[in-house]
Amino acid sequence: MAVNLKDSDAEGGDEMSEINVTPFIDVVLVLLIVFMVAAPLSTVDVPVDLPVSNAVPQERPDEPIYLTVQDDLSISLGEERLAPQTLQAALDARTQGDREQRIFLRADEVVAYGDLMGVMNELRRAGYLKIALVGVEDPAAAAQQAAAAPAAPTTGTP
Repeated sequence: MAVNLKDSDAEGGDEMSEINVTPFIDVVLVLLIVFMVAAPLSTVDVPVDLPVSNAVPQERPDEPIYLTVQDDLSISLGEERLAPQTLQAALDARTQGDREQRIFLRADEVVAYGDLMGVMNELRRAGYLKIALVGVEDPAAAAQQAAAAPAAPTTGTP
């Protein structure tokens, strides 16, 4: 880019001023590389096995193991109330020591996130790493999915 700052009739000849953009481009490229390296490092992964809400429901086991955290922070395994100290022994008895079985964790909506994470940490300490969080399906989302799905053909005669 050239700019003529003087009148062509003036003495002293013509001078041209140019802006060198190469250092600017170098700085921009360095900043781009820094952000490309820093962006993946700023994300945090929590190793929790959570299903996507609009996913096709997965096959349930014959007898799922439900662990429930109630609003008073009491813990129940199935229908049986447990003391927090007996959680590992009760889970081992229910699963016959198979720690690869999925534990379905339910919690009342008033249970604080920190309390739920405490229960999940107890499950991890007990060796149960496959945890599925159970929630209530949103009826509006279910209605939208049903409306969006094509109607199944009927095979019967009227």
